Amino acid sequence: MDIQGRRFRFGTIEGQSVVMVMTGLSMLNAGLTTQMLLSLFRVKGIVHWGIAGNANEDLQIGDVTIPEYWAHVSLWNWQRFGDGKDNELPLEAAGDYTREYGFLNFSDYTVGQSNPELSANHLNSIWYQPEEIFPASGEPEERQHAFWVPASKRYYALAKKLEGMELPACVNATTCLPRAPRVTRVSKGCSANVFLDNAEYRQFLRKQFGCTPVEMESAAVALVAHTQGVPFLTIRSLSDLAGGGSALGNEASTFIDIAAKNAVEVMLKFVPLLGKGGDEMDDGAAADM
Repeated sequence: MDIQGRRFRFGTIEGQSVVMVMTGLSMLNAGLTTQMLLSLFRVKGIVHWGIAGNANEDLQIGDVTIPEYWAHVSLWNWQRFGDGKDNELPLEAAGDYTREYGFLNFSDYTVGQSNPELSANHLNSIWYQPEEIFPASGEPEERQHAFWVPASKRYYALAKKLEGMELPACVNATTCLPRAPRVTRVSKGCSANVFLDNAEYRQFLRKQFGCTPVEMESAAVALVAHTQGVPFLTIRSLSDLAGGGSALGNEASTFIDIAAKNAVEVMLKFVPLLGKGGDEMDDGAAADM
């Protein structure tokens, strides 16, 4: 079924009825597609899958990550030059913005740190912000805020059964990964409208927020599902170490095929698990969240 530029495909995966649709690139496309899916069809839950950059140097390309929480990390309050971390942000007193989640000071990454006058940067600092949300279960037009959005507790618990999966390690006869990829549940994933290929910012996100996969869509899916009270889980296969560990080019062009295939394989194993514990929507989605 083709609707407003999206193609919705219907079928089954080992007896589980499914509707599949491609989100497209970016938070906007992911959010729009997820809302269309929920508005058009009676959906029990959402399983979102794809590839991602990696911010966790303990993992390798090809590993498939399943985060428990997602955050949107490209919603900022950009501070004017001359203000510091103790200065109140514009509209902070009204509850629009916050300093709770920390900031990135561009001067910290300027070459020549030994000279404070020369290392000062007119870009100053950005402060990370939670999303303003209006949950379906709440009072209309009464806002709430969400930064870390949890995946379904049940879905995340079921995903543990996938951690022993065998996944291919070779792109072809001559190009192989150092070890066979693994499926691993991780604490946090981060999304932004940014293709991240910068090692310093990768390391900042890892230190500041504990991100493992870094990509451009999953937090939007998480936020829409969260506001609608629908269970969700995201499966992301790592295609590259964001920013790399050397001066070599981005690895995604070499390993994107195996990363994408691994994400699909894990999704195909996960979906049938949802039918083995009863219909989680019988008692309402809230208990599952």
